Amino acid sequence: MRALLFGLLILCLATPAHAERWVPEPGTTFEWILQGYDGTIPSADAIDIDLFDNKAAQVATLKAAGKVPICYVSVGSWENWRPDKSDYPAALLGKPLDGWPGERYVDISNITLLGPILLKRLDLCVAKGFLAVEPDNLDVWQNNSGFKISRADTVRFLKWLATMAHSKGLSIGLKNVPELQAAVIDRYDWALTEDCFAQHWCADSKPFIDAGKAVFAVEYTDNRINFTKFCAQAKSLGLTALLKKRSLRDWSQSCP
Repeated sequence: MRALLFGLLILCLATPAHAERWVPEPGTTFEWILQGYDGTIPSADAIDIDLFDNKAAQVATLKAAGKVPICYVSVGSWENWRPDKSDYPAALLGKPLDGWPGERYVDISNITLLGPILLKRLDLCVAKGFLAVEPDNLDVWQNNSGFKISRADTVRFLKWLATMAHSKGLSIGLKNVPELQAAVIDRYDWALTEDCFAQHWCADSKPFIDAGKAVFAVEYTDNRINFTKFCAQAKSLGLTALLKKRSLRDWSQSCP
């Protein structure tokens, strides 16, 4: 019996313990800077920056200031400028993303090949000190990707991804794909939308708000939306509204 208890103790000590993961409440403020982040500390509660372009020291500075650093990672595309680009076998690479030079869709239904690559990326998020992850390009199934990817394939991938993120202590957000949120909302800790006001689907994110989880709703200046009306709708729905330029540099406008 003593040997068994001792073994269990060693197992517990050897298993990394994660603090309770971040599940932001509606009203949590948000900033998103994917290009040219210079280390300045924004006023927002959560700061979303690129995984590869930023160092651990920058992440530590954000945490020391009481911010929640989120790492941006594209999970549904291959980018030809990333340091791990050679990790992707040819079998994973599909057609180019329209309007995004240097990117190609990846086969998210092939978790056997894609999974180890994404796990390394999640590990890097953790190693750099990030507390959450923003996975991009979850809508491969809706695009001309070069693969036959179904809705069911995508749901399976989303559930796997959330499980892996949580196993590493990371909070994870569901980006866009409102059609799938009912199937995975219990696995995701917050949501991020793009162009929901311009495309008339902001209300689709209400289940996240009803579940006590923040929704960060980002609109872009190139859509020339009525920002006052966007803010009014966001307030009525409980969304955190933000206006950005498509380049996602440091300029932003929040609702009054």
